[in-house]
Amino acid sequence: MISTLLSRLQRGPDGAPAPRLAFGADYNPEQWPREVWEEDVRLMREAGVNIVSVAIFSWARIQPGPDTWDFAWLDEVMDLLHENGIGVDLATATASPPPWLTTAHPEILPVTDRGEAVWPGARQHWRPTSPVFREHALRLVRAMATRYAGHPALVAWHVSNELGCHNVYDYSDDAARAFRAWLRTRHTTLDALNHAWGTAFWSQRYSDWDQILPPRLAASHPNPTQQLDFKRFSSDALKEHLRAEREILRELTPDVPVTTNFMVMPGTKGMNYADWAAEVDFVANDHYVVPGPRERDELSFSANLTSGIAGGRPWFLMEHSTSAVNWQPVNLAKRPGELARDSLTHVAHGADAVCFFQWRQSAAGAEKYHSAMVPHAGADSDLFRAVTALGDTLKALAPVAGSEREPAEVGILFDWESWWASEQDSHPTSLLDYHREALEWYSALLSLGIRADVVPTGADLSRHQVLIAPVLHLVPAELAKDLTRYAEQGGHLVTTYFSGVVDEHDHVWLGGYPGALRELLGIRVEEFGPLPAGRTVELDDATTGGLWTDRITATSPETEVLARYRTGVHAGRPAVTRRPTGAGSAAYVSTRLGVDGLASLLPRLLEPAGVSSELPAEVRGLVEATVRRGPEGRFLFLVNRTDDAVSVPGVTGEALLGTIGADGAVALGPRDVAVLRLPSS
Repeated sequence: MISTLLSRLQRGPDGAPAPRLAFGADYNPEQWPREVWEEDVRLMREAGVNIVSVAIFSWARIQPGPDTWDFAWLDEVMDLLHENGIGVDLATATASPPPWLTTAHPEILPVTDRGEAVWPGARQHWRPTSPVFREHALRLVRAMATRYAGHPALVAWHVSNELGCHNVYDYSDDAARAFRAWLRTRHTTLDALNHAWGTAFWSQRYSDWDQILPPRLAASHPNPTQQLDFKRFSSDALKEHLRAEREILRELTPDVPVTTNFMVMPGTKGMNYADWAAEVDFVANDHYVVPGPRERDELSFSANLTSGIAGGRPWFLMEHSTSAVNWQPVNLAKRPGELARDSLTHVAHGADAVCFFQWRQSAAGAEKYHSAMVPHAGADSDLFRAVTALGDTLKALAPVAGSEREPAEVGILFDWESWWASEQDSHPTSLLDYHREALEWYSALLSLGIRADVVPTGADLSRHQVLIAPVLHLVPAELAKDLTRYAEQGGHLVTTYFSGVVDEHDHVWLGGYPGALRELLGIRVEEFGPLPAGRTVELDDATTGGLWTDRITATSPETEVLARYRTGVHAGRPAVTRRPTGAGSAAYVSTRLGVDGLASLLPRLLEPAGVSSELPAEVRGLVEATVRRGPEGRFLFLVNRTDDAVSVPGVTGEALLGTIGADGAVALGPRDVAVLRLPSS
């Protein structure tokens, strides 16, 4: 339904919807005097803004007391924005409860695993399972929807804000009661729960549902399946709150699409967004660059995964930053070109909207040093000029609106439950990082100039000739069957160490590792070989492994050894294997090779599928190429990943952004982006 939203933002001379990419920000007029609002809308028009999110943290202003309401200011804001041609993504304002509510009902405050209350003073100080909070929040949602149903500025509803950002795990008595109810639904009987949780261990067998608690602070490692189920429950509890608000909005405004802003980025793993996607009318995401050696790769990876969650359909970039943020140890300003490159990388991966936090940089509060579209320096600033230039660019890219991601030959499987389970305590190593491993495979593919889609478990695997499933730790029987069928029917599966080890209850698949995938891979591992921090092993293909090794025995005569350990306790034994099966194959990488090692190995892993780069050899690793396709054609995005000028030869098509020289090459400046409409063939 993102097309519905976009059609509300602009119509052509004949009144029909016109293609348009959305552009805007969170707008917080309540932070500013009334006279500033007129300047805001004037500057929004100048910048090309056509949508803003309003009322995200406005509960205390809208409802100053239990029975007191003040909509007059918001009415005026909505009218003013509409008069200036700017659509409103209206928040339900439930993200942060007002002081009067927490004073009257402190029982809505979250509780840590140590039993400590999370007090007011910041934001999101509410329990996802609190019936008291739910009652007051839904009362507010109903009042908002009743008042603004039919308002011409309203183009979408924005449920709460970044659900679970600060309150995903609550260990309160409310949570305990809700957890028990959730467990009854999942496991049905106490006998089934006791089996799933393995409560024969450490005398944990339950004889009554009321004995069960969340995994609060314990004397030693809490029950691992209890921990895993609590993670599932916590994601579901927030999803249920999303549903509760959404149902009121659909009841009162059935024609207005509803979304909430996900946070697909490394530090946010508590919410299973692949599971949430079906609950919204269009997927929206917030993303902030995480400083590091592969920060641009991570931005591309997260945008790519958001597209995978959206099923390849267009999605909405609800928040990112124009420049520095305020919550990192050192907050670096973006360099020239990075604002546009960051934004257009999201568009390349399917975003039909580019929005920021926030419109005008705050003068007070915890985020006053967080950048915005209008900085403290005002409109006469390089930053605002860059914002305005981006608005012009998005207008030029209007034909891209509505197009979907063109499937790549390579897919990277990303699984939230494996992320949760593989990083729990009392494991062979505490150094394993699920997200890092997935990102390293993605970075290696980028360095080779090979397009890849990041897709969640449950996606259509057959769309990809090669499927890479790093650290696919949790593999239920059905998933094992799906992966076997994928390989037998011609797909080429690649998986890694610590994969296939446990089922959905976090029970080990017995008989040797990699458990559920052992027969498919044609190998057997009797014992794990994790490595201490800093220790490495050499492989005979000149690559270096770290973090993990496996003592592999080939169990099938068809199993081919692609690389062996040259050093370490497993010297001479297989390190990388591949087994043909049916029309496809299944490969196993038993150590962490890092980006360089994976880039060296990948050509051999991709060879059976005939996958190679679509980019000229001289720009592979320097330029990222992505493709969107739709009724208006195919669109090639070329993103310069470097700080140097790059020339991409042999390009054909119509340049929507950038130019094609007489020699048929596209010249990309440092941190530059070009967009070409390709010939239909």
